[in-house]
Amino acid sequence: MRVSRREVLLGRALLVVLMAVTIVPFLSLLVTALHPSGTYPEGISWPADPQWGNFADAFTAANMPALLLSSALIVVGVVPASLVLGTMAGFAFGHLRMPGHRAGFLLFVVGLTLPFEGILTPLYFQIRDMGLLNTRWAIILPLIGLFMPFSVLWMRAFFVGMPDDLSEAARIDGATTWQLFWRVHVPIAMPALSSLAILLFLWTWNQFLLAIVLVDDPAKRTMAGALGAFQGRFGTDIPLLCAGSLLIMTPTLVVFLIFQRRFVAALLQGSVKG
Repeated sequence: MRVSRREVLLGRALLVVLMAVTIVPFLSLLVTALHPSGTYPEGISWPADPQWGNFADAFTAANMPALLLSSALIVVGVVPASLVLGTMAGFAFGHLRMPGHRAGFLLFVVGLTLPFEGILTPLYFQIRDMGLLNTRWAIILPLIGLFMPFSVLWMRAFFVGMPDDLSEAARIDGATTWQLFWRVHVPIAMPALSSLAILLFLWTWNQFLLAIVLVDDPAKRTMAGALGAFQGRFGTDIPLLCAGSLLIMTPTLVVFLIFQRRFVAALLQGSVKG
C-alpha cells in the first residue's frame, strides 16, 4: 500500500509532538534544579547562574549511597524470583495446558484487574502480623505477588506461540518436562525474559506507595520511596527537590537506554506471533 506524502508528514508531526510531550517534563525538572536553592522558578527559564552544585547537595542530603544499596537489594530480591515463577507458570499455562489451566489462568487475569490501592490496607495488616513492617521484606514479598499476574500473562503469550513440533521432537529424543522447559523453551524465550526483566526492574526501582506505607526507615526504602521523606525535609526548596528527583530517575533511564533494543525486539516478536 502506497503512503502519500501528506500521511508521512502527519506521522512525523505526530512523532515530534509526542517527543515534545515526553521531553518537556524532564527539561522542566533540569532547568528548575539549576536555579539557586530556596527560589521559586516560574515556567521553563534557564537561570543566569546555573547551580550545578544542587545535585551534589541533593545527593548528600538524601543519603543516596544508602538508597542505592537498598534499592539494589530490593531489586535482587524481587526480579529473579518474579522471573522464575512467572516463566514456569507461563510455560505451564501456555504450553503444557494441564487440566484446569483455563480456570487457573483466569485467576491471574482477575489479579490484573484488582486496584492496587484497594488491597493496600489489608496488605498492611498482613505484613504487620508477619512482623515484617519496616523491613525490606515488606516490599519484596508483596511485589513478587503483585507482579505475578503480569509476569505469567507476558510469558504465557510467548509460550503459546511456540510450535508443538519442537516439543514433540524433544520428547522423541527422551527429554523430560523439565528438560523441555529448561533446555528448549527457556533459551528461545530469552527475548521475552529480558524485556520482562527490564519492566520488573523499572517497576521495582520506582515503587513508591509500598515503600512509604510499609517502611518507616528511609534507608530501607527504594529510591523513589525515599522521595517522600526527602520532600518533607526540603518541601520549600523546589530546586533541590527537582535535583533529587533527577538523581532518583537516572538509574532507570540508563538501564532502559542500554537495553531498549532488546525490549523493542521482544515487543515486535510478540506482535509478529500474534
